[in-house]
Amino acid sequence: MKKRLVLLDSHALLHRAYHALPGFSTYDGRPTGALFGFVKMILKIKDELKPDYLVACFDRKEATFRHETYENYKAHRAKSDDELVSQLIEAPRICEALNIPVYSLAGFEADDLLGTIVENLKEKNFQMNGDTFEIFIASGDLDTMQLLDKEENVKVYTLKKGLGETIVYKYPDVVKRYSFTPEQISDFKGLRGDPSDNIIGIKGIGEKTATTLINLFGSIENMYDLIHTDIEKFKSICKEKKENKITDRIINLIIEGEEEALFSKTLATIKKDVPINFTIPEKVWLESINEEEFNNICKEFEFRSFKNAFSKSGNKVKNLPLDEIKIGGLDAESFKETIEAEEDLAELKVLTNLWNSEITNPSLETILESTSTDGAAEAKEYLEEELKKENLWDLYTLMEEPIISILKTMKKNGILLDKNILKEQSIILHSKLEKIEKEIFKEAEEEFNISSPKQLGYILYEKLKIGEKIKKTAGGALTTNAAQLEKLKENNKIVANVLEHRELSKLLSTYVDTLPAYVEEDGRIRSTFVQSGTSTGRFSSENPNLQNLPVKSEEGLNVRKAFITEKGFKFLSVDYSQIDLRSVAILSKDPNLLEIFKKGTDVHAGVAAKVFSIDESEVTSEMRRKAKTINFGILYGMGVTALKDSMQVDRKEAQDFYDEYKKTFNVMIDYLEKVKLDAKKNGYTETLFKRRRQIPLMNSKLPFLKAQGERIAINAPVQGTTADILKLAMIDVDEYIKNQALEKDVKILLQIHDELVLEVKAQIIDKVSEDLKNIMEEVLEKRLEDKNWQNIMLQDTNASLIPLKVDVEIGDSLYEVK
Repeated sequence: MKKRLVLLDSHALLHRAYHALPGFSTYDGRPTGALFGFVKMILKIKDELKPDYLVACFDRKEATFRHETYENYKAHRAKSDDELVSQLIEAPRICEALNIPVYSLAGFEADDLLGTIVENLKEKNFQMNGDTFEIFIASGDLDTMQLLDKEENVKVYTLKKGLGETIVYKYPDVVKRYSFTPEQISDFKGLRGDPSDNIIGIKGIGEKTATTLINLFGSIENMYDLIHTDIEKFKSICKEKKENKITDRIINLIIEGEEEALFSKTLATIKKDVPINFTIPEKVWLESINEEEFNNICKEFEFRSFKNAFSKSGNKVKNLPLDEIKIGGLDAESFKETIEAEEDLAELKVLTNLWNSEITNPSLETILESTSTDGAAEAKEYLEEELKKENLWDLYTLMEEPIISILKTMKKNGILLDKNILKEQSIILHSKLEKIEKEIFKEAEEEFNISSPKQLGYILYEKLKIGEKIKKTAGGALTTNAAQLEKLKENNKIVANVLEHRELSKLLSTYVDTLPAYVEEDGRIRSTFVQSGTSTGRFSSENPNLQNLPVKSEEGLNVRKAFITEKGFKFLSVDYSQIDLRSVAILSKDPNLLEIFKKGTDVHAGVAAKVFSIDESEVTSEMRRKAKTINFGILYGMGVTALKDSMQVDRKEAQDFYDEYKKTFNVMIDYLEKVKLDAKKNGYTETLFKRRRQIPLMNSKLPFLKAQGERIAINAPVQGTTADILKLAMIDVDEYIKNQALEKDVKILLQIHDELVLEVKAQIIDKVSEDLKNIMEEVLEKRLEDKNWQNIMLQDTNASLIPLKVDVEIGDSLYEVK
């Protein structure tokens, strides 16, 4: 039986993890996302590939032979963030503790070391020390696929999406995906170039042309040999190609681009003769792990969930079937008695999230690890004691506990979906998408992967020279995010088309082509609303996510037409109006803001009137727009620069408006500043009902992380208070349904943003809508009259109480109650 050797392309994995897990840090702000993701990947490799041996290859900080040969190699890449560099330095420590030999050599990249190790074994017919080996290369990119072999002794195990999805590539997979062999990847890059590494290739040669040339001539060298010996035959072969015909212009580019093509191929080719002395490790990987050292590293970086993860008797809760699980000495039967139903685990999740808001939608394994307990019953007991100690137990019993059963009922209710409507939309949208793709390719003068940021960036910024001073991503690539493209779309049709292409692609992949798969036999979709899914107290929604149904475009709104009611029923939407602004008014007790809400007029017009010192009747639509921009922006830590961009004015006007706003609503501004100071002092913020959100970034020594923490601190009490008010509304609406014995006639289906969506019998909808509007508008007054609730609300809430306003919509589809 073959032994399995896994080679880690460590730098690629660390870079991928760094960008997949931004903001991960220890309590004192030390960045850890790359290291966390690296360990997570090693664990994934352990479970999925079950390697006998692991070896790690690293880049070095010194320039490589490629840099010395070509000074522009990777020159456009931004210098690695200090936060990433600090983790790259620490990564070998993790490898050492996990008994993973590390290879690195000045002047060469990790890919070259990987290529050399593969070639070393290949020359020995994949035999060493009496064993026969198969190799898996674990990488964060696809460059190493050129090391695959026809006999499939070498495979590439790479990340498909984020850190969760992986895929294994074999030799035939490359041929199927790219229409050329792994050995020809360097030829492809020699012709097409590789913008990510600043490899130029032949200017004007796109993916399809490069692939066609490889299929016609086999390699760059063969192609130029023919050009030198029989140029007319070369031209004839090019022109005989019916599909992807090669034009005279392209032929001339090829003839003139020989030096660039051959040089680019050299840069793109992985070396296989690096002077390293590779040997198979003496011991099988898992037999000699330094568990104590690894656990010390986990403690240092606050990786609670990895503690004992590599021990021979490590916790297997997440991966084993229920009848094989043992926790704290419990056998499977005892464990089944401990966790008898979903709601038992849901209860533990909610308790954990309330205790530590940073732990969202935790698995049982995470709960036990974070509480240092051995079983569900012990964890529950521990969490109850902790919540009582922090005066959070009443919040759980009065607010969170009732919600558990309400969410269970919502899932049971489900929502009807008309698959035929989505089928019709799918045909229309795919046709439209295809038309837009053709327009984009025509404007680009070549076909490319529109979904690839690298390829799109090359087309827009390098080939078409659109835009100036384009921002770069943390990885050094020119950004193609929506915010950047929005700035460029006005005078560039291709950019506008790309944005529309993205929107349509997302609609199709997320909703139109996906939602029908979730429809059950009764025609309903049953999404799971996760009570512990966020750090703010708001719900998340999964399988499918129904909280982000599109509302901006007409195509997006059309998706809502597919959500329909049962015959004889109507949809009822009850939606809190301006609830975030009302929350901040209550929390801050700002007299000017309270006055506007008490008057019951339009809040944005009211704010504009006060800032511009005019009567509300004199407020123009432009003034109101500016007021609306800052009203919401201030809650997310918006500064003058962002305000300037959003308001589309010069900096002086934005600064003047910002200063006048702060002067007018100085009490609110002082409150937001106090929130930041309290968060730094206490490590958390509080909502109106004293729900806490832990914010470890507040104490970070890194300025950008600290600034991020301050933005979270400003927003958390507002978002959390809004979430609490929504939960109170759900509790009171559920109570109304039960008290009126309306369970069959009134059903809560969804909670979206600040809105509840119900399915109500048509005969009673007018009365129910009026009743629910009143109930939801009075949730705070009701709690102020209850001594139990008074104990958990912030002091002097009564003094800042303002009317809550609820908007009501009735319709036969979600489109009609949008």
